[in-house]
Amino acid sequence: MTDLVIIGGGPAGMSAAISAYENGIKDIVILERDDELGGILRQCIHNGFGLHKFKEELTGPEYAHRYAKKVRDLGINVKLNTMVLDITKDKRVIATNSQEGVFEIQARAIILAMGCRERAKGALNIAGSRPSGIYSAGTAQKLVNVKGYLPGKEIVILGSGDIGLIMARRMTLEGACVKAVCELMPYSSGLARNIEQCLNDFNIPLRLSHTVVELHGRERLEGVTIARVDENRRPIKESYEFIPCDTLLLSCGLIPENELTKGIGAELSSVTNGSVVDQNRETTVSGVFSCGNVLHVHDLVDYVSEEAEIAGKGASEYIKGINKKGASIGITVDGKIRYTVPQIITEKKDVTVYLRVNNVYKNVKINVYDKDRLVLSKKKLKVAPAEMEAVKLSASMLEGVESLKFVLEEEK
Repeated sequence: MTDLVIIGGGPAGMSAAISAYENGIKDIVILERDDELGGILRQCIHNGFGLHKFKEELTGPEYAHRYAKKVRDLGINVKLNTMVLDITKDKRVIATNSQEGVFEIQARAIILAMGCRERAKGALNIAGSRPSGIYSAGTAQKLVNVKGYLPGKEIVILGSGDIGLIMARRMTLEGACVKAVCELMPYSSGLARNIEQCLNDFNIPLRLSHTVVELHGRERLEGVTIARVDENRRPIKESYEFIPCDTLLLSCGLIPENELTKGIGAELSSVTNGSVVDQNRETTVSGVFSCGNVLHVHDLVDYVSEEAEIAGKGASEYIKGINKKGASIGITVDGKIRYTVPQIITEKKDVTVYLRVNNVYKNVKINVYDKDRLVLSKKKLKVAPAEMEAVKLSASMLEGVESLKFVLEEEK
C-alpha cells in the first residue's frame, strides 16, 4: 500500500508531489514514462517561465530543474521509463517498465498529471496527399531544440497557439524563412507577449481568419493553398492563395491525455476535455485528483504549479481523512465564458476560480451571481481566450450560497 501515486513527472506532477510532502504525506511515488523528470519543459529552451512563481525569467529546463532538484532533495520515490497501463476504481495502478515488468501499486490516493498532446493533421481534414514535411509544432520544437535537426527551410504555420508562435521565432533564428502564420479564428490563440516578441519583432505575417485548404506535393511538401474564411469558418473560394513551402507546422490546439481518466469512470467536461473537479481538484471518483494540462490547458506553467499544489494539498487531506466536504455549490457560466475550474465547490473556504472566455472583449465586468444576488464583480479592461482569468471567492462570500453563475457583462 502506497499513500500517494502521481502519474506524470512534468511540472504538475512534481509540484503536486512536493505539496503533498510538505503537507505531511511522505509515502509518495511518481511514475514518469520519459527518462527524466520535467515533461514538455525539457524541450522549451526559450525564456519566460517562472515570472509569477520565482519572480525571475527562466528557461523551461531551468524551471523544471528547480522542481526536479527539490523532488530529489526530499527523497520522493520516482520511477522513470515507466508506463501506466490502467487504473482501477479501487485505486490500483498497473504499470510497466523494463526493470520490474508489469507491476501493481495499491494507492490510498492518486493524482493524475499526464499533461496533453497536440492535435495532429488527421484531426484537421486538410485536402491533399500525405507528403513528408508536415509536423506538429511540438515535434518540430523537439527536433530543433533537443535533436539538433532543422525540419525545413520554407515554413508555413497553421494555428497561432503559443508553441506555434515560439517556433516561428525559433525557425527564423535557425535560418529558415517563415512565410506566414495562419489562424482560423479572428483573434490569435497565443499570448499577447508571444505575438509581439515572436512575430512582430521578426516581421512574420499573422493571417487571421485564414486556414490551409490544400496540401501540394507527393514525396515532400511543395506548397499549401490558404484561404480566408467567412463568419461560419468556411473558406472563401475567391481568396485562395498558393504559398510555396517545404514544411507545414501545426499549432492547432492541445488535447488533455485522459484515456486513464476515462477508464476509471471519472466525469469529463465536454468543454475542457478534462475531469470535472471540486476546489481541491478531486474528480468525481473519490480519492482521485487531477491537475495541470490533463485537467485543462494552461497558458503559463506558473499556473500549472499553483494548481498542482492545490491538488497535492487536497490529496494529503484526503489521505489523512480531514476533508470537510459539506456543500455542493455548482458553477455555471454564460455563453461568453466558456468554462470554469473548479466546476463545483464542496467546501466553504477561500477558493480561486479560473475561467476562460470565448472571444476578445474590452471594458467588461466578470460578475458572479447567486441566483439574482450579486456575489462579486471584477472589472477588466480586456479579456481574451488565450489568457486565463482568476476570480477569488472568500469563505464569507460562499455563506448561504446554493449555486454560482459567472457572467461576462460589457460596460456601455
